[in-house]
Amino acid sequence: MRCVNRVDCSWSRPSEAYRILPSGGHLSSGFHQCPLSSLSFRSSFVCCSSSTSGPSDSNPESSSNRSYSRRWQNPLPRRQHPDQIPSSQIARDWIDSDTTPVSQALERFTVVSYNILGDGNSSYHRELYSNVSVPYLKWGYRKRLICEELIRLNPDIISMQRRTGDNVDGCAMFWKADRFGVLERENIEFSQFGMRDNVAQLAVLELRKSNKSRKILLGNIHVLYNPNQGDVKLGQVRSLCSKAHLLSKKWGDIPIVLCGDFNSTPKSPLYNFLASSELNVMEHDKKELSGQKNCRPTKVLETGSKSSNTITFSSWTKEEIRVATGQENSYWAAHPLKLNSSYASVKGSANTRDSVGEPLATSYHSKFLGTVDYLWYSDGLLPARVLDTLPIDVLCKTKGLPCQELGSDHLALVSEFVFEPDG
Repeated sequence: MRCVNRVDCSWSRPSEAYRILPSGGHLSSGFHQCPLSSLSFRSSFVCCSSSTSGPSDSNPESSSNRSYSRRWQNPLPRRQHPDQIPSSQIARDWIDSDTTPVSQALERFTVVSYNILGDGNSSYHRELYSNVSVPYLKWGYRKRLICEELIRLNPDIISMQRRTGDNVDGCAMFWKADRFGVLERENIEFSQFGMRDNVAQLAVLELRKSNKSRKILLGNIHVLYNPNQGDVKLGQVRSLCSKAHLLSKKWGDIPIVLCGDFNSTPKSPLYNFLASSELNVMEHDKKELSGQKNCRPTKVLETGSKSSNTITFSSWTKEEIRVATGQENSYWAAHPLKLNSSYASVKGSANTRDSVGEPLATSYHSKFLGTVDYLWYSDGLLPARVLDTLPIDVLCKTKGLPCQELGSDHLALVSEFVFEPDG
């Protein structure tokens, strides 16, 4: 079987287990070198690894590559000092939807999307974390916080993102093996399409122990960060949506959940592209497609998160238009999905939400304070509730993430979904 840095594992815990599907642009030397493998807490893993450079086989059970099995026990270091003890003083509240119909518990599932901050990123870009105490940047400390947070949340599905572009970064999907079975999967290396080293994943999951055949298509992406390369960012999102549509159609128009760090802010052209399905690139400056440049902490706090009224335009080359739209002679980028944001769909407080209903901030460091993470869903699903994010004043008291209580510079987004009633 040919695959893109695929690993399948079982995370054995009392009465439940997870399956994992990691993907990282250059993980060619085996899962044991990826820090994601150490994200176990009071758990044991049995893992199989394969390394290649092609698209994944649609049959998840077939394998002809060299593989290995290895068991990990709890790798987390013992806490030795009081200020190394993670605490949960920062509380987040669940917000219930007032429009979602009541359904059976078996028809519900909870999804977490979490950019957990690659270990190398916190070291290579120390200027982003100048206000963060060094001990809180250590992977051993952050890993414990992240694991304990995920165990408290007890989700059915976890989608993780890490910074891409080197041999320890990428994306990973986890799901409880007693709740879902995998039917098909696809890993996407955008470098194969001339769109940098970022990666994305798709997986068709089937709900177990359900009276009806319930399937979902789960997507996971970490979009390129660079604000100046809006053509690439748009091309990556467009490609993911197109591939998700094809896979959903193949399995009978099954509903879709797209998780990830989209590196674009609410009300930005790239966000509007996801929400409206189309975008005329010639109406926008490619360096402003993501809206990230308006999110310096000092600027956000001074303007109250209001976007700039200044409009500038940059020229688009033919190659940039091709990358952005997927076509040689069209200025329109389009995708075939009808998507809604789970957080924007569940009404929250003005202390935590902006004018379109998205969180005021899902990420905070010395050069950014704003929202770039989303949980998108299609017809066939409804968000029953979401875990609210934090007010800006609470985030500002930390002086920057990660901190003593939070293990990443992003907040985990959490949504419980239900299947729409038939008929």
